[in-house]
Formats: sequence, structure tokens, C-alpha cells
Amino acid sequence: MGADNQQERPDTSWIVGFVDGEGCFYVGINKMQNMTLGWQVLPEFRIVQHRRDIDALRHIQSVLECGKICRNHGDRFELRVRGLKNLNKIVAFFEKHRLVTKKRFDFQKFREIISLMNRREHLTQDGLDRIAKIIAIMNRHTTPKYLESSETICQTSEKMKI
Repeated sequence: MGADNQQERPDTSWIVGFVDGEGCFYVGINKMQNMTLGWQVLPEFRIVQHRRDIDALRHIQSVLECGKICRNHGDRFELRVRGLKNLNKIVAFFEKHRLVTKKRFDFQKFREIISLMNRREHLTQDGLDRIAKIIAIMNRHTTPKYLESSETICQTSEKMKI
């Protein structure tokens, strides 16, 4: 193992542990009238920290080579990664450096959604429905507003009749 690998290893392990404790893989579906289906899928990776620990966010941003640091609320700042190109970097990083807590399950679902989006399936009704169902079992097991909409309920009911 070369010196470069020895120096990289603690960084990646530290980042994995940090994200296991403080990171969030989130996917929202927002109503957006100008979108073809009327809905937009918005995946993001986030880490929120108090201002005193902003250097940790900068370090992670540097290693991941993506993301933006901005104010979250009050004295809290966040490293936020959006956009498929950058989210594919996040997926590649955590495929190579595995999470060890329950967060690994959320990452796996997040990765599945990013994969669907890479194949542009989020632009189809079936793909959007599939993504919404995956979101419903991620994180806090919340139901996206998309699944609660009357249009989706009708479409899902009609599919079940077939």
C-alpha cells in the first residue's frame, strides 16, 4: 500500500462514520405544473452542522469533490449535494466505502432512485410511481404528497383493477 492510500484511508473511514451519524439521503417529489407529469423528483445528500464545525463540512466537500455549503438555519450550516452528476459521485463513494448503520438501507434506496433517474424513468408515470413507493420506505417512513394526491390514488386504483 502506497503513502497516498494510507493517507486516503483514514479520510474515507472518517467520512463514512460522520455520514452514518450526521448525513441524510433525501428524495422529495414536488408538485411542479410546468413538468410533463406535473411533479419533479428532487434527490439530495445533506449533512448539517453547527457553524463551529463548518471546517468538517469543507473537508468532506473537498474529498467528495462536490456540493455546496450554505446556511441551513441560525448557526447551522449544511453541505448539500444536488444534481445527478454530483449525486452519482456520492453513490460511487458510498458503494466503495460502505455505511455501517441503518443509514446504509436509506442509501441503498437512494441509490436505486438515482439509478432510475439516470435511466430517465422518473419522467414516466410508472417510474414516478415506483420512486414514490421507494421514498415511502426511506428515512422516517413518510408518505410523499405525490402518493396522497387524488390523481395518483385514482391511477393506482385503476392499475389494481387490471
